[in-house]
Amino acid sequence: MTRRPRWATFLALAAAIVIADQVTKAIVTSSLRPGESKPILGDLLRIVFSQNSGALFGLFKDNAAMFGIVSLGVIALIVLYHARAGNSPYMTITLGLLLGGAIGNMIDRLRLGYVVDFVDGGIGNIRWYTFNVADAAISLSILLLFAAALRPSLAERRPKAEAGAGAEPPAGADATPRAEGAEPPPSEPSRAAPGGEP
Repeated sequence: MTRRPRWATFLALAAAIVIADQVTKAIVTSSLRPGESKPILGDLLRIVFSQNSGALFGLFKDNAAMFGIVSLGVIALIVLYHARAGNSPYMTITLGLLLGGAIGNMIDRLRLGYVVDFVDGGIGNIRWYTFNVADAAISLSILLLFAAALRPSLAERRPKAEAGAGAEPPAGADATPRAEGAEPPPSEPSRAAPGGEP
């Protein structure tokens, strides 16, 4: 029997990502000015209030409104795909992360016209793209999708375990339980063929 999609887990995980994303962005925007930074681990890790008008990791700048509209279509596709593949725990987690990240950044694009990025890591002038909680969730979900593509068994549906108590014994098997060490029941004497000896 095939299990139904795990909607509760899917939606709860997506909601947790959206809440964490929006709360951290609110903290950053209330404590820093645009472009201002605060060191966490010296120059290795900083919190920077960055306004990203493009896509993930600052790609394709000045297209926030367009990506906000595209995000609506992406969110619909994620939900539809979960309806088909969501009975796999692996895919439920993967798609929940993807949905939460997509919604988190979409809220920024439609509300502010840009996405608030704030995690800045690197060494000296060699820096990674500034990102946020939603970006991290999207990136992790993409890695999980790649892993599932390389190893499809990760995303396989788990069939419902069959109950052993109600299973019928195979044909020809003795259904009557015997105590350990008990003698087997005597077999019926075979009937002699017609014309044979008694």
